[in-house]
Order: sequence, then C-alpha cells, then structure tokens
Amino acid sequence: MIDLKGEEDFDGNFEDRGRDLQAEIEAERIAEALVFASSQPVSEGFLAERLPEKTDVHAIMLRLKEQYAPRGVNLVQVEGAWAFRTAADLSFVIRRDDNEVKKLSRAALEVLAIIAYHQPVTRAEIEDIRGVQTSRGTLDVLMEAGWVRFRGRRRTPGRPVTLGTTRDFLDHFGLEELRDLPGLEELKGAGLLSGRIPANFNIPSPLMNDELTEDEDPITQMDLEELGLLAPRGTSED
Repeated sequence: MIDLKGEEDFDGNFEDRGRDLQAEIEAERIAEALVFASSQPVSEGFLAERLPEKTDVHAIMLRLKEQYAPRGVNLVQVEGAWAFRTAADLSFVIRRDDNEVKKLSRAALEVLAIIAYHQPVTRAEIEDIRGVQTSRGTLDVLMEAGWVRFRGRRRTPGRPVTLGTTRDFLDHFGLEELRDLPGLEELKGAGLLSGRIPANFNIPSPLMNDELTEDEDPITQMDLEELGLLAPRGTSED
C-alpha cells in the first residue's frame, strides 16, 4: 500500500526548500545591487533594513565574498561594512599616472603611522613620539585625504583634541580592520624599520573600535566652531 500522505509531505518539504533557496538567491541579488550602487562601503545594518525580515545578512555577504574571490572585482569588508574593489593583483591594469594620489611626505607618513597605531592620540603626543613639531600643513593633508579625523577631547588640562583614523583610511590601504595593520616583523621584512632599532622596541596594538575611551569626551558643535578646520596649533615646518 502506497503512503500518499508521506509522498505529499516530501513534495511539500521539497517545495519549501525550493522557496527558501529562491528567497536566498533574491536576497543575494538585492545585497549585491545595493553594494554595487554605493560609492561608500555599505554597513550590514543598512542592508538588513532593505532585505526581507530575518535575513542572515552576514551569511549572505560571506557567500558573495566567496563567489567574487577569484574574479577581477572582489567583495571586501572594511570595518564591518562591504564594498566592491578591484582585485589587488589587477590594480596595475587600471592605474593611471595622472590619477595617482600625490605621494605623502615623510613627515605625513610618520604622523599617519603614529595616529594609526597609537589612536586616540593628541598632537602633543605625536610630537613627543616623533621628537619634532608637527606642522599644520601635515595634518591638513591627512584630513583632506579623509584618512584622519577628530575623535574627541582628552579629559586633561587644556582638553586637547584626540585624533584617529577613518574608514576611508582602512579602505585605501586595503585593511578590513585596524588589527590588520602590519606588525613588527612585517615592517622589518618590508624594510620599513631600521635593523638597529632598540631591543625593547615594540609596536602598540591599536584600538579595535571607534568608541571613545574613558578619558575622552565627544566633540560638540561648539568644539568644532572653536577649532575651525584644524585643532593643532603652531605653524612650524617639519
């Protein structure tokens, strides 16, 4: 005797699985389109608001990332957000000399590195680490590039402004998060550190998020008006 009910249950489950698969495919297409259409990395929260309820956004993005991994365009994660970027090994194909970003001066590179590894950091702390004054122009360049931002104000006399890096900084240098910054051995291997560095020299571990620390206050509109375009004082050249 044939169990028709069992056959109906099988057909029903099969149809349910088919609908679920189709829904996942459609959600992938929507997520793909949203990221493609955006000029900035797209957060998973933004995607969740536009995808069907209960969609596992992170799982969808990981699947898309895997699908794009061998292609000329990759789906990359930048500080929790997603963006399409040219595959690293093909960047030379689309590079144009007239469109290349002007190279940073040594002073700007030093300041950027200090901010990246030591953030939140004040201008006085930057100068203490470098051993020289930092010009207004150096910080101007980094802020105009969109790689450095005001974080907050330190709860110390004078309430100095603290500086940190931005999502654009991570995006430009191909980093998913700050923990991907090169460590001591990587910097040595790249020839970016002298072979005669002190034995006790070490590279600090940068913050893993943008939240203000216990000794920082948020920057207010009044602070911005007081600071103008740049907070650091002094006009001496590096």
